[in-house]
Amino acid sequence: MDMKEKAAYLKGLAEGLNYDKTTAEGKLLTAIIDLLGEIAEEVEGTQQDVDYLNEYVDEIDKDLGDVEEAVFGDDDFDGDYDEDEEGLLDGFEDEDLDDNGDEDPEN
Repeated sequence: MDMKEKAAYLKGLAEGLNYDKTTAEGKLLTAIIDLLGEIAEEVEGTQQDVDYLNEYVDEIDKDLGDVEEAVFGDDDFDGDYDEDEEGLLDGFEDEDLDDNGDEDPEN
């Protein structure tokens, strides 16, 4: 039984009690039951959003894996770059970097 079903069950139980909804206690009980129903609906909506986002992240991860394979080949890239004694990445020369040591887009 999910949260919405449980909230509906509690509402049904309360209605079966035939309590007086005009008393302070009745108003409080009615408000609590209504709030539980609203919370259950919000949680269900949030769970649907989380499920969607999990699927989307899985798709992005798969696409990223395809990009890594296309860029780095079948060598099972481990994320480590080799640096030479000057701290430059293999394949980069000093003139390929700007003053901050970042890749210079003009070269």
